[in-house]
Amino acid sequence: MSQQNHAPPPHQADPARPPVILQVLPALVTGGVERGSVDLAGVLTEAGWTALVVSSGGHMVRELDRFGVHHMTLPVHSKNPLVIKANITRLENIIRQYNVDIVHARSRAPAWSAFYAAQNTGRHFVTTFHGTYNTGLFGLKNAYNAIMTRGERVIAISHFIANHMQAVYNTDPGRIRVVHRGIDLDIFDPTRVSQERIIQLAQRWRLTDGHPVIMLPGRLTRWKGQQVLIEALALLGRRDLRCLLVGSDQGRTGYTEELQALVQARGLSEVVHIVGECNDMPAAYMLTDVVVSASTDPEAFGRVIVEAQAMGRSVVATDNGAGRENVLEEQTGLLVPPHDAGALALAVDRVLAIGPSDREARAALAIEFVRKNFSRELMCRRTMEVYRELLDSGPAREKQL
Repeated sequence: MSQQNHAPPPHQADPARPPVILQVLPALVTGGVERGSVDLAGVLTEAGWTALVVSSGGHMVRELDRFGVHHMTLPVHSKNPLVIKANITRLENIIRQYNVDIVHARSRAPAWSAFYAAQNTGRHFVTTFHGTYNTGLFGLKNAYNAIMTRGERVIAISHFIANHMQAVYNTDPGRIRVVHRGIDLDIFDPTRVSQERIIQLAQRWRLTDGHPVIMLPGRLTRWKGQQVLIEALALLGRRDLRCLLVGSDQGRTGYTEELQALVQARGLSEVVHIVGECNDMPAAYMLTDVVVSASTDPEAFGRVIVEAQAMGRSVVATDNGAGRENVLEEQTGLLVPPHDAGALALAVDRVLAIGPSDREARAALAIEFVRKNFSRELMCRRTMEVYRELLDSGPAREKQL
């Protein structure tokens, strides 16, 4: 992808008007990237800034409409080089039309277009690095992935991701800003979940009183560690438990069938239940005694573990990735090595053995921990601080990258 040969005139943000921020992401369907983008756009609008979003569309556009955020549909999800090149011009037109001050790219394919559009118009460019990304055979995809490190500021969603960028892409730590993902504490608030919601979900899942409940939320995919948890329960040997595997297999039924066969082979048919997707996760957490994240690959950010603690639940997570940042070890949860069914069994057993008064104290500590560190409001405020840092630095400088 070639750049223009002449440098654009520097763009100076007008201090007499609110800043204009353009976020660019592949689609607005579902997921942490999309949720964060919508939340930020809403907070920017509430603060009096102008928030613009470009994506290929999706049902979450309706949420932007409710905030009064202008969404523009472009094929920025495409990895086709010709489409990416065409999107550069399309984004340049939007940047000039709306006098955009900062372009914020949140995924690789749109970042390639957004980077050159920002550079060609002399605007500030920011990226958010959301995951470790597959490097491909012999690391051949690293050049493609590296576009996410080319912002004047690069937002990492965890310290784990910040360290990963420095180790794999040699990213200048001076350009990295860690902004943890945030959750909506109006939704994940135990005081706002009615008993009726909890009862309805328990009836739907055919849960009966008197059985401790363990839950592993997450899509049904091998690296989420459902098999490790099943093996841990087999080692634990208790038949008075109920384990819920909550999440969709997204049409990949082969893995679901493997899990069902493993449950049957370990004699856990009465214990383990694959319940599919859940549209009321706060109520699901309230039904649960222990929430498990058994991911075998490092999590860029452990949203499930954060949500569970916000609801006052005890957690067990694998000691890799951002898990270490999302749990107060031995206080709000336990960390275990990945792939280690034996260690997971012992940790679950320890948490189940916690007495009522100690459990209540841990719940209060977990709620306080999340509210101080992982709220949606904190995520948005820290992102806006990154924006202000750039705006206060003057016109966008030519990238020496």
